[in-house]
Amino acid sequence: MSSDQTLPYTGLRVVEFTHMVMGPTCGLVLADLGAEVIKVEPPGGDNTRRLLGSGAGFYPLFNRNKKSLVLDLQTPQGKEAVLRLIDTADVVSENFKSGTMQKLGLDYETLRQRNPRLIYVSHKGFLPGPYDHRTALDEVVQMMGGLAYMTGRPGDPLRAGSSVNDIMGGLFGAIGVMAALAQRERTGLGQQVQSALFENNVFLVAQHMMQYAVTGKPAAPMPARISAWGIYDVFQVQGGEQIFLAVVSDTQWSIFCRAFSFVDLQADARLKTNNDRVREREWLIPLLRERLQHHSRNELASIFEREGLPFAPITAPHELLQDPHLLATGGLAPVTLPDGERAGQKASTALLPLTLDGARLGVRHDPPQLGQDSMALLTELGYDAATASQLSMPQIGKTQL
Repeated sequence: MSSDQTLPYTGLRVVEFTHMVMGPTCGLVLADLGAEVIKVEPPGGDNTRRLLGSGAGFYPLFNRNKKSLVLDLQTPQGKEAVLRLIDTADVVSENFKSGTMQKLGLDYETLRQRNPRLIYVSHKGFLPGPYDHRTALDEVVQMMGGLAYMTGRPGDPLRAGSSVNDIMGGLFGAIGVMAALAQRERTGLGQQVQSALFENNVFLVAQHMMQYAVTGKPAAPMPARISAWGIYDVFQVQGGEQIFLAVVSDTQWSIFCRAFSFVDLQADARLKTNNDRVREREWLIPLLRERLQHHSRNELASIFEREGLPFAPITAPHELLQDPHLLATGGLAPVTLPDGERAGQKASTALLPLTLDGARLGVRHDPPQLGQDSMALLTELGYDAATASQLSMPQIGKTQL
């Protein structure tokens, strides 16, 4: 699956007007699957290239396998060039605030008149409705959508430790594009696809909404919930290390007691079934913490792995760069960083978590440097070299879309 010609969406052209995470994730999925994804950047480039702190990894992660075209869409010449490009496209993707694309004359209703086969995917904070005028961020919808409530301790809402709604919103945008492509095969017509942060967040907590519908009881935040399993917790062990251990069936309970010679617990009638052990967690878990604290994390991991019991070391994200499973299975791939102090240096990036015909979808093209494909794309669209050079000349300091 390493060659463009063998990938599912080879020959599909996607023009994206995106920044940050949500829109770029949609393009990443399509690009990894073989589509030619052209990222249209303003003079000076996508501001995401220059983020610091927790945003420093956004651009290099979500923009691999793409091309970069710089155009000033505020000028008639830049606008004409991008319309020429869209005339050759199968998909347009955007995630700017409502009204931006309309002001540029690049909204779906305008573009469908030029290209009826065009599929247009918009990534927004909210689907059309009472909230759609609000400015949304991943953390905003986590707070208003029940996810922060479920993640934090009671009275202490806490956002999830990843841009979960941005990433999944982009995934649902890509799924919508795939559905629209399949329908276009039958009808010959494109359509508009919409994905949104808030609705994505609602889908993430829908299991807790349904729990209330089924039981009549509100779901408790995860740290305070009544677990469905007798043993399902983080244990602090020798040397202050931590490990997550789980025993979720009666068969596993028997294996666990045998492996650690807990004969007394195996024989205790109060602990016969999983539901019994759930009811006895108040004293059972402290007892197990006391008994297991003298083992090392590696020792416990070895025993649980040998016995086929669920376990997990508590791992920081950067430690995954050396994870033996990821390294052995090709889950990480090298990319060249395009921007910043480390521009030109190699880094490892995580690939899409799937295989096709047994192969991972790899990195065919590094995250693009600003405007690196402008000349080639504009020449393809019929511009002579002098005009193409004038159109694509980056102008530092121009504003973002």
